[in-house]
Amino acid sequence: MAIEETSHDEHAVTRDHWWWRPGWSIGKSFYTWHITFRSASPVRELSDVFAPTLSAVPTMELVSAEGLHITVQGIGFTDVVPRSDVDRIVDATRRNLAELARFTVTIGPPIVDSETIQLPIADPEPLRAVRDRLQTAIAEVWGAANVPDQGSAYRPHLTVSYSTGVAPIEELRGKLEADQFDGYTITDMVSEVSLIELNRDHGRYEWREVTSVALQ
Repeated sequence: MAIEETSHDEHAVTRDHWWWRPGWSIGKSFYTWHITFRSASPVRELSDVFAPTLSAVPTMELVSAEGLHITVQGIGFTDVVPRSDVDRIVDATRRNLAELARFTVTIGPPIVDSETIQLPIADPEPLRAVRDRLQTAIAEVWGAANVPDQGSAYRPHLTVSYSTGVAPIEELRGKLEADQFDGYTITDMVSEVSLIELNRDHGRYEWREVTSVALQ
């Protein structure tokens, strides 16, 4: 299996991931539900696994072991969402996830796109079930019409590297294939979902965990 890309243009290039998206600015943080990985997780090894290849690419910044994550469902900016609403959403989330079983995820092989090198989740349905219940919890507090990203496509993935500039996508694919990442996967157990305050001031994602909700 060859390394995939999102563009079929052989001249396609990457761009800087850290441009300021609408609503974001220095000092802004965002409440969001992520799957994060504790120190014993085999996923933490991904930084070391990809480092020999990606450290040689000046426009790709490797994600640190503690920064690896799977985005699941956003809530809103911390200066807009009252903490009382966050607490109510967390309570609703605990009820909605109470009977959802933990599950195994297989991550990979990698895909090159215009801003990242990411590893898709091979079977996304369990993560989509988690997202559906998180959206249900938000709807219980704010109403269904106010759930962020309601109805949008969800393609769960884990990013191992963010682009900081321009590089040929085909060249990146070639490097991954040459180092035999075209069939690379890793497996882990998802046992909880973390609510975090996410910040991107320093050209990387940094966060503080607010709380976590365990699966059964």
